[in-house]
Amino acid sequence: MRDKIVAGNWKMHKNAEETEDLLNELIDKLPSDAAVHIIVAPSFVNLASAVQHLEFTNINVAAQNMHQAKSGAFTGEVSAEMLTGIGVNSVILGHSERRAYFNETSEILKNKVDAALANDLVIIFCFGEELKDRQANTHFDLIEKQLSESLFHLQEKDWANIILAYEPVWAIGTGETASPEQAQEMHAFIRKTIDVKFGPAVSQNVAILYGGSVKPDNAKEIFSKPDVDGGLIGGAALKADDFVAIVKAAM
Repeated sequence: MRDKIVAGNWKMHKNAEETEDLLNELIDKLPSDAAVHIIVAPSFVNLASAVQHLEFTNINVAAQNMHQAKSGAFTGEVSAEMLTGIGVNSVILGHSERRAYFNETSEILKNKVDAALANDLVIIFCFGEELKDRQANTHFDLIEKQLSESLFHLQEKDWANIILAYEPVWAIGTGETASPEQAQEMHAFIRKTIDVKFGPAVSQNVAILYGGSVKPDNAKEIFSKPDVDGGLIGGAALKADDFVAIVKAAM
């Protein structure tokens, strides 16, 4: 049986003091015995302190991005080795904002995936369609393309370090949410696509998260679908009570 996972992507929010305050709230309010894998992704400058702060808790820390090179003249970038060096064991790759605002292509993401795996990082790999793709009824083709171009070169063993996160771009930060039925339809398609390429040993064990305006009032119904294994949470992850409620909805 696949574990439930709830990951909070803090994006470019929370300074050092605010990060510590939110972490303290989460430590106080999250059940220490939750049968849910809990992840938070603060900003780069707060990762090291977050790792130290959460050392003896059941909350793990992920980075929001990383560069594909081991080192070099890449001003402002951070490598996988730098992340593992401060105790970070997970990284979000391919978020729709990285694809849209920073022109991350499938080839770039393929290289980032390889670099992360070479450093034993767990990858939360994001992908999803825009509204125009869904309206044109090409969303299934696009999802298959995004998966195949960045992940289908992997070996079966690599999938032990992969978490998939489907994020319909039209439902991120818009207040719109795919219905639980739409989420299940796409997650089932994703699992079938993985099955065709890698077989049931991979497809039935890989976690697929839903990321698109998950809130306390809709999380339980979304998470109840058989192919939805939790959520990648944006705005609601910035409020302790909301994030805790979403984690409890996954239990």
